[in-house]
Amino acid sequence: MFGLVYMVPLTVFTTYGIVAQMTGGRVPLAYIVTLIAMVFTARSYGLLSKAFPYAGSAYTYTQRSFGPGVGFLAGWALMLDYLFLPMINYLVIGIYLNAAFPAIANWVFILAAIALVTVLNVIGIVSVARTNFVIIAVQAIFIAVFVALSVGSISQGTTVDLMAPFTGTGAPDGFGVVAAGAAVLCLSFLGFDSVSTLAEETKDPTVKVPRAIMLTTLVAGALFIGISYVGHLVLPTHAFTDVDSAALDVMGVAGGQFLAAFFTAAYVAGATGSALASQASVSRILFAMGRDGVLPRGFFGRINKRFGTPVLAILAVSVVSLVAIWIDLGLLAEMISFGALIAFSAVNLSVVKHYFMGEKQREGVAVLHYLVLPLIGFALTIWLWTSLSPRTLIVGLIWLAIGVVYQLVITRGWRRPTPMIDLKE
Repeated sequence: MFGLVYMVPLTVFTTYGIVAQMTGGRVPLAYIVTLIAMVFTARSYGLLSKAFPYAGSAYTYTQRSFGPGVGFLAGWALMLDYLFLPMINYLVIGIYLNAAFPAIANWVFILAAIALVTVLNVIGIVSVARTNFVIIAVQAIFIAVFVALSVGSISQGTTVDLMAPFTGTGAPDGFGVVAAGAAVLCLSFLGFDSVSTLAEETKDPTVKVPRAIMLTTLVAGALFIGISYVGHLVLPTHAFTDVDSAALDVMGVAGGQFLAAFFTAAYVAGATGSALASQASVSRILFAMGRDGVLPRGFFGRINKRFGTPVLAILAVSVVSLVAIWIDLGLLAEMISFGALIAFSAVNLSVVKHYFMGEKQREGVAVLHYLVLPLIGFALTIWLWTSLSPRTLIVGLIWLAIGVVYQLVITRGWRRPTPMIDLKE
């Protein structure tokens, strides 16, 4: 449930207009490409969550496999998408509520959402879990209504080309633009990654966390492909009134003003749930890095005695999220995917390093499990990473360069080891 809420089943409409224009309307095809890559990576996360059932996700896995130095850089890249994911949820909340209530500025809705999510996260993970069930229920009802009204709308029109969501409009054409769209859509799959950050708060994590990771990936992937497929059949074009809120055009054709209003309510609820889950995850990653001394331990490595949560880390994420008031949706989406793909690549390699090289599991089918499949996942994530736009690669590489400089400072020019704590102890 945490993973599905984090991903938001309706997140398909977060970048629907952007990816539709990038791919010439072939959003479902782009999702299929992304899902294939994510299944390999989700499998690697599951294997490593068994070996290292601790908070910290890719940061912890890479740290334990390659050492604290490489682990820090993976955590730094992961922090980029985790810090930005709450932000993108606040931004789309502002975009859609402003479209519904034009008299109220975006930033008012953004601030209100940040305040609400921060309070719920400070109270604790139980409040997050309870809220998740309500949000999933609302989105499930909306999806059922959307599909029913869409089928009705399609059946009343002229002959429908069922392959149109895969063949597109022809402008732009080619598979390269589909790969670029698939790279952006990686942000939709960050939910399976977030599941691993709750390992220290899960009963029997070595069994439940890997299972939840794979189920979250497959269920969400099927939902994304299905919803985007229906959306293109309803409105087989990528010429939208506003590319950031393209979903409102689709809803208007499928079910008129009623469905548009219902969508806004369900989508905002989903975005709020995703912000809730993503802020919970990133605050725990910051806590893990603070506990290790990589980030200031006195600030990030502290747990509030009353609530049992990393309150200062949660507040830090809230402050960073204020950037949502000014940033562009397209750049924000691509930056999240940049950080995610770097972390995913590191996790796939960590399986090879830990199991194949470290534990020397190299006999029979182990070669397939611990070498071949992780390397396929690594190759796919690198391919998607190189498909991102030049501006995203430039900004992302600047972020990584800042991380290297920070690492130089805390290690005094690599003369000292990067701080690391024995989590087994």
